[in-house]
Amino acid sequence: MRPVPLAALAGVGVCLAAVVVPSAFAGPTTPAGPGAPAGTCTIRSAEKHSEAPPSCLGVTASLDHLPAVGEQATLTVDVEAQADVKHAGLSVQLPPAIRIAGKDAGLAAPTTDTFGQRTSQKLALTPGTRSVKVKVKAVAAGPAQIQADISDIDHPDPRRAGHDSVELTVGTSKGSSDEGVSVSKGRATRVDGPGPGQRQARPANPKTPAPARASAASAPASPRATAPAARAQACVGGTFRNRFQSSEGGSWNGKANRDEPVSNANIILWGKPTANGPTQKLATGMTGNGTGQFNLCYTPRTSTTSMAWVEFQSQAGRMWSVVDANGGLYATTSYALNNISGSTSLGNVYANYGQSRAWHSFDTLNKLWWNRGSTTNCWASSQQDGYCTPITVQWYPGSTDGTYWTSGDDKIHLADNDPDAEHTTIHEAGHALMGKLYRGWWPQVSNCSPHYVDRASSTSCGWTEGFADAVAFHTFNDTTYYWGNGASLNLANDRSTRNIDPGDACEARVATALVDLWSQVDGGWMKSNSMMSRNPQSSFREYFVTDRPTYGLDNGAKAQSILYKHTIQY
Repeated sequence: MRPVPLAALAGVGVCLAAVVVPSAFAGPTTPAGPGAPAGTCTIRSAEKHSEAPPSCLGVTASLDHLPAVGEQATLTVDVEAQADVKHAGLSVQLPPAIRIAGKDAGLAAPTTDTFGQRTSQKLALTPGTRSVKVKVKAVAAGPAQIQADISDIDHPDPRRAGHDSVELTVGTSKGSSDEGVSVSKGRATRVDGPGPGQRQARPANPKTPAPARASAASAPASPRATAPAARAQACVGGTFRNRFQSSEGGSWNGKANRDEPVSNANIILWGKPTANGPTQKLATGMTGNGTGQFNLCYTPRTSTTSMAWVEFQSQAGRMWSVVDANGGLYATTSYALNNISGSTSLGNVYANYGQSRAWHSFDTLNKLWWNRGSTTNCWASSQQDGYCTPITVQWYPGSTDGTYWTSGDDKIHLADNDPDAEHTTIHEAGHALMGKLYRGWWPQVSNCSPHYVDRASSTSCGWTEGFADAVAFHTFNDTTYYWGNGASLNLANDRSTRNIDPGDACEARVATALVDLWSQVDGGWMKSNSMMSRNPQSSFREYFVTDRPTYGLDNGAKAQSILYKHTIQY
């Protein structure tokens, strides 16, 4: 099936008035333990306006000074507990620019891979604070991030987990290192070739039929390159890839390493026709869907082009993008080719190391795009070609501004390690999708901050959060939810399931019921999404009892049996 074009869509959009802040951060509730009765834990690793729930565990990482290349420093990791935790897991990860030079005896021997060094330790915690110290040495200049995570191994729950990081730019001489990193613009990471951890290539075609191709003036963007002209041309090709760490397939002390192509990224071929000439834009295009391949062609003005390079931007046409703290796109620039006279290849070009999470969340949105269930070339059937609104993710290293989507700026805010969990990214995109389906309207939601995937809240919260969970499950064809710290929880359920609250006030029950309706009754979710774009709902009851039969979707015996299986009866 022909890919849907993704190029210049975005025009006039709907007005999003009321500000709502749905969040995917909270996990299952668990007893807080003797040190802190349930509901009294107060540790926060996010900014006060974040929807991340308070936790019974927290972690803080700090350096006694900022080392330059060749210098050592002491990394102190303070672990705070407000409850007894029998099996807590502490994980510390260092970037390639920093190495472990010495550590506390309880820490495991460090392992080394593409992403740097990692060490961990299991702890039995009682209320209070304990410190772990690691001697580190700077071995290379440039941006660097040290990460520390603490979690309850027995209870995968954001209320029993904490994350912190230290960002610094390592200098080459004493006193030249600085706090913070600047990674929005960066050179491609040089690697020998595709590494381990590659997953089976995702299909290029959507689960649901692709909408008809729109006109070039309004179409969202297809993977393409500048078409060759009749005259002899020069072409620059290659494949854009990203190495990242994934919660899906990982664990508390080691996420899965992935090496995958980046799909549908906007690209620009820059060049200098002559050595002393000005820089010119030679061609534009997008990386291939599912392959990351590109081939940009142009008609040279001279027999050879002195220099050319490719810039990859974290935007897909105008349909989705990932931006930094200031709202700017991330950009990776390839190395330069010299004296080009015909077709040549850059081979594999890897995203800048510091931008890895930005590109991971960018490519995750591509998975939803091909399964979005829209009858138009927009994200939602409520929008028409030429009047689409994009999905925007804001992320930056060390961010504590997450995890939520707001209707006020129609933007997804992801915290530092959120992009590692594709389910979390898609859950938040599910809120953005519902906002588009509902044309900016949002239900009056109660008792939803915080909310927990396996606990009852309210029917309005169960509906909005359950739909977002279902979007993630539909996209990945599973029922397991993953968080950025590597924790996961399988939410598959039936009437015999005792560790998930019953009824339509529980988002896990709503999510799994929706996924089963879409797959077993509706033949996909396109009809359901079209219905939602015509008439918004405030609860799952309204969706099932009132609107499904009105718009020709079955709510008879088979559909009711699916709800009954998930403890929902109307």
